[in-house]
Amino acid sequence: MHTFPEQTASLDELHHDALMQVEAIIFASDAPVSVARLKQALGGHFSSQQIRQLLQQLSILQHGRSVELIETAQGFRFQVRAKYRHMIYQAYPDKPIKLSPSLLEVLSVIAYHQPVTRADIEQIRGVSNNSLVLRTLFEWNWIKESGFRDVPGRPSLLVTTPHFLNAFGLASLENLPVIQHHKDALVQLEASALRS
Repeated sequence: MHTFPEQTASLDELHHDALMQVEAIIFASDAPVSVARLKQALGGHFSSQQIRQLLQQLSILQHGRSVELIETAQGFRFQVRAKYRHMIYQAYPDKPIKLSPSLLEVLSVIAYHQPVTRADIEQIRGVSNNSLVLRTLFEWNWIKESGFRDVPGRPSLLVTTPHFLNAFGLASLENLPVIQHHKDALVQLEASALRS
């Protein structure tokens, strides 16, 4: 089949328009946008595979820019590249959430050893848990209870949530940095938190 120049230009324009629509949807969203949500927003005219191709192209278009497209557990979002984060902190000093060392420790124990009980966390850390730290992690929806350990007292098991993955710019738990020692986890998690 022979394609006329006008048809090619028209297809290129449609493709570019779809790419710009995906960019606009992600940019306007205050939360990560899933492939399913993008598919719905584009009226179902594109398959999931086509949406992923558009996302890949959009990511390539961000090369050399101060903002990058990343995939988290909840979908896709734009974020400032690490190279420019210090400027953001200077421009908006009240924006970043400072994570305390104890919060980071508890969070890293849960992330790397899940599912864990409160007693497991205390044993790994070597200190008693501050209930305020766990309450904060529950309020931020970074951790949740996921069943009970089948031992006397049936303590609840704690695991991380997709909100945790999203906050640290991770697509899955497999993307957690590899660590040699749990103290390394604190450094890695804090670095990830500063990226997001």
